[in-house]
Amino acid sequence: MVNPKCIEKEAPTVKEKAELEQENGRGRQIGIMGGTFNPVHIAHLVAAEQAMTKLRLDEVWFIPDNIPPHKNAPLTSAKDRATMLDLATKDNPKFRVKLLELFRGGVSYTVDTMRYLKEKAPQNNYYLIMGSDQVNSFHTWKEASTLAKLVTLVGIRRPGYPQDSQYPMIWVDAPDIQLSSTAIRRSVATGTSIRYLVPEAVRKYIVEKGLYLGETNF
Repeated sequence: MVNPKCIEKEAPTVKEKAELEQENGRGRQIGIMGGTFNPVHIAHLVAAEQAMTKLRLDEVWFIPDNIPPHKNAPLTSAKDRATMLDLATKDNPKFRVKLLELFRGGVSYTVDTMRYLKEKAPQNNYYLIMGSDQVNSFHTWKEASTLAKLVTLVGIRRPGYPQDSQYPMIWVDAPDIQLSSTAIRRSVATGTSIRYLVPEAVRKYIVEKGLYLGETNF
């Protein structure tokens, strides 16, 4: 079980809290990307950038899971996953890392996170960005119908996956990068290069910390 207290990061600042509270004027258009990010890789970043630019979003927030409800593979520590996300996104001023689910603890359900965000900043519009595989399983998520009313669903189009979501969906075309965190971990464990598959800062961090070495459960 991931312990959110292991993250060496201070609680949200006054400025960050203010961003979640109701503001005067126009609400912001914010993309949401969730997942374990174990580790974050270029396909995540490309999808976020394509959705942000094509939908003219103000920002994209990366929200790492604490304990994912649909995956059984052991997780790298919350601290390491959050740090890799920071390294991967720091050069893009419109990418933000939000540790809401790590600080909340327990199993991470997107519907709970979106309820919180909508309560704190009801004027904002949120766009949940998903890969085609996530779109096809979305109906199995906790309170999927409620979640679909809280956010605008955005699917990243991927060849070979049916595009017949049960819920209203905005589809975004993006370069087809066949890559997964599982593949990254397997490459590291077997001594295969991951250069250019993850941001260089993330690759160096993985090497420095010895992450994923000897891992067998992918």
